[in-house]
Amino acid sequence: MKEIRIRCWLEHDGQKFFGPGPYQLMNMIDRKGSISLAAKEMNMSYKKAWDMIHRINEISKSPVIVSQKGGKMGGGAEVTPFGKEVLLKYEQLVEKLNQVVEVESELRSLFEQGI
Repeated sequence: MKEIRIRCWLEHDGQKFFGPGPYQLMNMIDRKGSISLAAKEMNMSYKKAWDMIHRINEISKSPVIVSQKGGKMGGGAEVTPFGKEVLLKYEQLVEKLNQVVEVESELRSLFEQGI
């Protein structure tokens, strides 16, 4: 079966900074409470995960993730209320795009019927 798929992301100065990967990373941080554990779960280096979060935090009006350094009590990270709003809005956008894909099936139909 042929499918129409859409991926969307946000760009800043012509470079992607938020999309499916960062979305997944932020969700994993929210579940695990740690950038390190989230990166490990996603088979991603800690540095790549940290760089991704750092870039989003730099570009955003407010931080999406806050973290505490490790130590005696251990470190951790959490998605901020602003970050949770970003996740929600991204989910809503993806859902709208998926609805458009479901409705607009003419292109897929052409390939299934033959031209």
